[in-house]
Amino acid sequence: MTAQAVTTSAAPAPVGPYNQAVLAGGWLYCSGQIPLDAETGLMVGDGDVAAETRQVLKNLVAVLNAADASPAQVVRTTVFLADLADFQTVNKIYAEVFGDGVSPARACVQVAALPKGARVEIDCVAWLGGDSQMR
Repeated sequence: MTAQAVTTSAAPAPVGPYNQAVLAGGWLYCSGQIPLDAETGLMVGDGDVAAETRQVLKNLVAVLNAADASPAQVVRTTVFLADLADFQTVNKIYAEVFGDGVSPARACVQVAALPKGARVEIDCVAWLGGDSQMR
């Protein structure tokens, strides 16, 4: 099996030594996205978790699209929140992207801090190998 880096200018460049995503054996492993604007590299939302969540999901979808994938192919996500009190707000916006069909399996955890002071970060795993192998 070989691993291939997936990158796109439609999502922010990594803030550390990692790739936006890695494709390996039909699986796409997307790194966590925070609410950075891809063009400016600046944080979006000014602490508004709804605005941050929309940007995070926009970034994540851009990475999926760079691998010719869509949210419908995502099988697992992890949501990291700076404050679990934001759970319902994030859930509502999350459902706009992942609410149709079979929603991905998911974990949601509160963390002590996120990069650049973000209130939300989301990563995911998508299956790109074809439906017949999933059943």
